[in-house]
Amino acid sequence: MSNVLVTGGAGFIGSNLTEALLKQGHLVRVLDNFSTGRKKNLTFDHAYSSLEIIEADIRDLTVCLEAVKGVEYVFHQAALPSVQRSVEDPLSCNSVNVGGTLNVLLAARDAGVKRLIYASSSSVYGDTPTLPKREDMPPNPVSPYALQKYVGEQYCKLFFRLYGLETISLRYFNIFGPRQDPNSIYSAVIPRFIDALIEGRPPIIFGDGEQSRDFTYIENVIHANLLALSAEQLNGEAINIACGRRTSLKQLLNILKDITDSRASPVYHEPRKGDVKHSLADIHKGKHVLNYEPKIEIETGLKKTVEYFRRLRGK
Repeated sequence: MSNVLVTGGAGFIGSNLTEALLKQGHLVRVLDNFSTGRKKNLTFDHAYSSLEIIEADIRDLTVCLEAVKGVEYVFHQAALPSVQRSVEDPLSCNSVNVGGTLNVLLAARDAGVKRLIYASSSSVYGDTPTLPKREDMPPNPVSPYALQKYVGEQYCKLFFRLYGLETISLRYFNIFGPRQDPNSIYSAVIPRFIDALIEGRPPIIFGDGEQSRDFTYIENVIHANLLALSAEQLNGEAINIACGRRTSLKQLLNILKDITDSRASPVYHEPRKGDVKHSLADIHKGKHVLNYEPKIEIETGLKKTVEYFRRLRGK
């Protein structure tokens, strides 16, 4: 088993990844400033003596240098997420998503880390009409968040070429599942829909509801990260992590209404700046490089997610 660092390990994706790594027997160090992550996300059903938590900020290079000591693998999940947040506050998001990423890469290089696995985003493709999105397509970011994630990818590729640090960028497509926060104004659509339906409120749709996404259940993302940990030599490539299927927001809401037995009708608001209209992944490269196959389809994932939120609320 290995010593690993998970930056942003108290977040939605990071905490699920941390738990999976602990279950595999790895020694896991989490670095998180808890600005968006939550301490309760690291309270698992089983207590792990192999878990270490550092409460600090990746914008501090000294912190990053300390966090990587003795570490063999880094999963860089830390970020200020959300397209909307980045449109409103591009400077703060840039300091974390670009400056913080560079700090983590520098620290990993100097510590002789074997491999860094970077959480990127499908947002780097932008709003180009071509579907599905393939990794060889030219990026076209339409939000500061998308641009920042692409810059992070390029830094990962550069650190492999210049310094020999093995890296891979996993482009996540619309991840959902347990521990996702429905209460933030920056929350993703699925937890917001579920929260509204369970509480009997009308869900809000930004735009006409015809926009579509390749919604990907969290277990698929964790599976991809674990595959990236043990894959053959990696050279800074970017790889789509998704299901290869798109669902419109109207279709999504109808599926959730059936699961929750709700009759609520949505309320439509103006589209949000920086949001793309359609997104769908080509996942063939992931199959070739990582032997990645999505394990859970959207309907099963949505049922699991609704069950989680119901347990959380005692409903």
